[in-house]
Parts: sequence; C-alpha cells; structure tokens
Amino acid sequence: MVTRRPMRLLAAVAASGLLLSACAQFDDTAADANFAPAPELTPQRGPQPELPEAPGSSEEPGGPGGRDGNSGNEEIPPPDGCTDHDPAVIGTCMDTLVAVTALPPVNGQPAALAAERDTGRVMRVVKGRKPTTFAKLKVTASGDGGLTGLALSPTYQEDGLVFAYITTGTDNRVVRFSDGQKPRAILTGIPKGTSGNRGALAVDGSGALLVATGNAGDTKAAKNPNSLAGKVLRIDTSGKAAEGNPKAGSRVVSSGLHTPGGICASSDGSEVWVTDRAPEADTIHLVESGKPLSTPVWKWKDKPGVAGCADADEGVSVAMSKDAGLHGLAVDENGSVTGKPDVSFDGESGYGRLSGLDVYTPGLAVASTVNKDGGKPVSSDDRVVLLPLNPSGGSDKD
Repeated sequence: MVTRRPMRLLAAVAASGLLLSACAQFDDTAADANFAPAPELTPQRGPQPELPEAPGSSEEPGGPGGRDGNSGNEEIPPPDGCTDHDPAVIGTCMDTLVAVTALPPVNGQPAALAAERDTGRVMRVVKGRKPTTFAKLKVTASGDGGLTGLALSPTYQEDGLVFAYITTGTDNRVVRFSDGQKPRAILTGIPKGTSGNRGALAVDGSGALLVATGNAGDTKAAKNPNSLAGKVLRIDTSGKAAEGNPKAGSRVVSSGLHTPGGICASSDGSEVWVTDRAPEADTIHLVESGKPLSTPVWKWKDKPGVAGCADADEGVSVAMSKDAGLHGLAVDENGSVTGKPDVSFDGESGYGRLSGLDVYTPGLAVASTVNKDGGKPVSSDDRVVLLPLNPSGGSDKD
C-alpha cells in the first residue's frame, strides 16, 4: 500500500441514483437466513457534479468566497438562523457531525451523508434543501464512541449500501444499511472500553472496506494479533477478511492504533493513511500492509485533534477537531512529508472545528463540523461544507 504514483486521480463517489430519505431502527441481529451478501465489489466512478461558484471568485468552484484558499473579495453575510449564505455550505443545523461521505449529486446539486455522533442519526444533505434523516442507528456515545464512521459502498450505484462504525452497549461494530433496509451488523465484537472506542471507515481502490478501530483503552490489545482493537482492518461487505490481505483469512492489515480520527485511501488503493490520537502526540501514518504502525509520517505535539483525512494529488489533507482548520501535508514519491503542514480555514476565516472529510471531486472535499462539541458554534452549526484540497505544505520540517 505504499508504492506512490507520480500523479494520482482523487477518489470520486460512485454516481447516479437518488436516495430518498428514510428512518430505520437498528436491528441488533448480526445475520439471518434471509440476509444475502452484497454484490461483488468492483471500483466504480461516476460523473462529476456541477459545483456552485463562490461569490467573487472564478478560481475555486465550490470553495468558500472571501475565505482562505480563495481570491474572492465579496464578503459573505453571517448565517441567519439555519440559513447560511456561504455558497460552500450544503447542510446546516445538525448535531455534532463526526463523519461524512459524499453522495452522487442530486439534480446537479452537491449532496452528502453526515453522521451525528451522539444521536446516531445519518443525515442526508443536499444543497438548497433542509437536511433529512436517512437512517437512525442505536448507539452508545460514551467513551468517545457513538456513530463515528461512515462510507458508501463502491457499488453504491447498484446496491445503495452505506456502512457505519458504531458503539453499542456491549461492543463496537460495523453495520450496513440502505434506503428501506434495516441496518444489519456485519462485524461485531470489536472491544469496547471507557475510552478508545472511536473508529473510522473508508473504501480502498479494490473495493474493500477499511476499518480503523480504537484500542478500547488497552494498548496491549492493540498489539495482540487475536484482538480487533487498535487495528486497521480490511474486510468485504459481509464482514469477512478481504481477498489479498497479508494473512489469508485474517482481517488485520496493521496494528498499533490508539484512537483513530480518520482513515483514507488513494483512488487506486496503493496508499492508505490513518490518523491517530496517541498519548504523546497526534499522528498520521502511511499504512504498510502486514506491518504494525511504526514511525508516523508526521506528528502534532500540540494535539490539535486529528480527525478525517483525504488523499489529494500531492499529498494528504487532515481535518482538525480541537483546533480549527484543515492541514495539508505534501508527500514525495517515497511517502515522506516534505515540509510543515499548510494550514487553511483556521481562525475567523474558516468554519471552526472540522471532523469528517471525504473527497468529493478532484481537488475538492466535503467536510463536516463539530463546533457544538466544545467549539464556538454559529447559528447554522453544525454544518456540511465543501473545501478545496491543497496540500502544498511548507518548506521546512520541525
């Protein structure tokens, strides 16, 4: 997973099909006789949406006008209740949105699913419309758990499946659901503790589901090959070990995580990144299949709360959930960071604390905010917003 390509195409969401909002209750049964496996996963990419242009700018479609990363000169009025005048905002007035995944556009308008950590609601947002509940999952939000991971099936066009990482009263687990289908567990028994319950999801270039699990407060469990805690897992849509894993029949790809903030992959799957909140620093790792996580490619000693990540042409971008902003890391062909992070959307010019991050189109990501969790929310928080990805990095390392 570490052979770097000279140039990369960013992962785009599988397209076509319009999801109607629905509300489902979580079925705690892991499987039953009528539960058929999903279709075989194959990478799939669809048409690109036409994105809104920010006021006063012709350089960054969909980017925030008059904010960092944009040359717009027109000042955006502050939010008016749940009405946000920023053209980059596509959903408003939701609860703490830890995870987000891009949806195919709806009538040419940007769309996404966003996960409310505490309520267990999966919200469907479409620009110009009020967010609606797509699914309601039973979660336990204590110990940094709840609803913390979200990903679309790479064959979403055919199966309409969505995956979520949740904490229940007894464990952490991965569930899958679609419009009109009750959520069902595909992987249970991920250890739960008083901390270290957060997990994250992504899909790699081969169509396998990547799962980053917390260590449940037990660093020994993260090193134990027989435990699902503190691991990077690679599974199919039925929860079994994906083909091509380093050890046949084992879901484990790597080990040594504490509290993962996010996981992301390049479009061809050759690179997988995972962010982690370790006791001594926040980190990001380039995953080496079959090897435990070792020296991170970058660490933040000030612990800004590394969260979701997105693979970009020249490197990787990381959302920060304690300090506001998006950090871009430039990476060379060897997978090494070439300079200090390039920080954008911090301070008053940004959107506050960010968490979920997913590639929307090349050079553009969909992000979610967590300002209601200890930040300084505005009237339209928490929001889903489109942000340009520009991991240029600095010229000097720490």
